[in-house]
Amino acid sequence: MEQKKYTVAIIGVGARGGNVYGRLIMQFPDRFKIVALCDPRIQRLEAFGAEFGVDEALRFTDEDEFFKVKRADLLVIATQDADHVRHCLKAFEKGYDILMEKPITDKKEECHAVLEAQEKSGCKALICHVLRYAPAFLKVAELIDEGKIGRLVAIDALERVTYWHQAHSYVRGNWRTTKKTAPMILAKCCHDLDLIQYYAKSRCNSVSSVGELTFFNKANQPKDAADRCLSCQHVESCPYSAKTLYIDRWKKMYSPEDYWPYNVVVAAPVTEEKLTDALKNGPYGRCVFACDNDVVDHQLTLMSFENGVKATLTMTAFTTDDKSELFGLGRRMNFHGTLGEIVLDELNDSVELMVFGEEKQTFKINALGDNGYGHGGGDFYLIKELCNMLDGNANASTSLAASIESHLMGICAEESRLKDGIRILVHE
Repeated sequence: MEQKKYTVAIIGVGARGGNVYGRLIMQFPDRFKIVALCDPRIQRLEAFGAEFGVDEALRFTDEDEFFKVKRADLLVIATQDADHVRHCLKAFEKGYDILMEKPITDKKEECHAVLEAQEKSGCKALICHVLRYAPAFLKVAELIDEGKIGRLVAIDALERVTYWHQAHSYVRGNWRTTKKTAPMILAKCCHDLDLIQYYAKSRCNSVSSVGELTFFNKANQPKDAADRCLSCQHVESCPYSAKTLYIDRWKKMYSPEDYWPYNVVVAAPVTEEKLTDALKNGPYGRCVFACDNDVVDHQLTLMSFENGVKATLTMTAFTTDDKSELFGLGRRMNFHGTLGEIVLDELNDSVELMVFGEEKQTFKINALGDNGYGHGGGDFYLIKELCNMLDGNANASTSLAASIESHLMGICAEESRLKDGIRILVHE
C-alpha cells in the first residue's frame, strides 16, 4: 500500500527547528513536504525558506498571521520554551498533529491544559525526547528488560553539562534566565528525567532537590577583567573566553560553514568576520561573570518511584570533555540490580554489563547503531517514530501523555530546590 505523504509547517526555524528537524524531514521526501515556516528572524526565515523550497508567501514573521488557518498536516514547534504551550494550544485548535521540542512547560496546570486540549482535538503529538530513540539508551532498556541484572533497584545518573556548554547555553545563551525559559532541571535535564522514568517503569512518588548558581556571577569576575572577552586581558588564558570557544575552536574544526554551536552565534554561512562582529556586539561575546543569567550551575535530585526504584540525578557545569570535537557526549548512567550492574558512559563510548560472578561485557556505543546524527542517532530515529505515529502504526514512545510524568518530576524538583530541598509528592 502506498504510504501517505504529509505536509509540514515549522514554527521556530533555529538550531533545532531548521538545522535539525527541518533538514532531517527533508531526507524523507516520499513522506514529508515542508510547506510553511514561521520565525521572527528574517535572515533565518529566508535562508531556510530557500533551502526547504517553501513559497515566499508561506514564510511568516508574525505568528498570529501564521495561525489564521491550518497550513499543513503536521506542525513542528521548535520555539523558545516559554512559547511551547501557547503554540501547542493554537495548533490543537487548528487541528494539527504536532512534533514539539521539549520541555513542554514548567507549570503543572499547563501540563493538564495541553493534555485536555489534545484529547478534545483528537490530534497526535510527539515530544522530542530524542535520547529515547538513540541505540545506546535502547540497548540499556533491552538489557534491563531481559533481566540481565535482575530486578532494578537504583539508578545513578550524571549529566555532564561541560563548562563550555554551560557558558554557551545557560550563561550567555537563550536558556540563561528563568524569566524567559524553563528552569535548568527541565531546560537541560528533561532528557535525563524522561530516561530515568522510562527505565524505572513506574510513576514517581516523591522528589527532593538542591542546587544553586555558585560561580557565574559578578562576585567571581577578576577585578582586572573586562565585560567583553575581545577587550579583556584574559582573552587568551580564560577557559570561558568567547574567542577560544567560538573563533579558535571553530578554526580547529577547519572552519565549518554551518555547524553547532557556531551557527547559533551567527547565521550560516559562518565566517571569522561574522563571528568576530558577533563577539564584539552580541550576547555570546560577554564575560561569563557579567551576564544577566540566573539559572543554576549545579543541581542534585533524588527520586523515589512507586515500585520501589530509587534514582539520583546530578547535573553540573563543572565537567570537562576530552572529546571536545564531538560537543558534549557526556552522560553517564549507572544501573544497580539484584544480579548485576550496567554502566552507560557516552564519554567512554561504552555500555558495560557486569553480571555478578561473570566476565564483564562491553558494547561500544558507536557500534550499536547509526550515530551519524545528533544525540547518538536519536534525532534521526525520532523522525522514523514520527512517521509511525502519523501512520497510526503504534503509540509513540514519547507521546504527550507519556512525557507529562517526567515533566511533573522536574516541576516538583524545582519546587523542592526553591524550598531548600524539602520532599515534594509528585501526585498529590
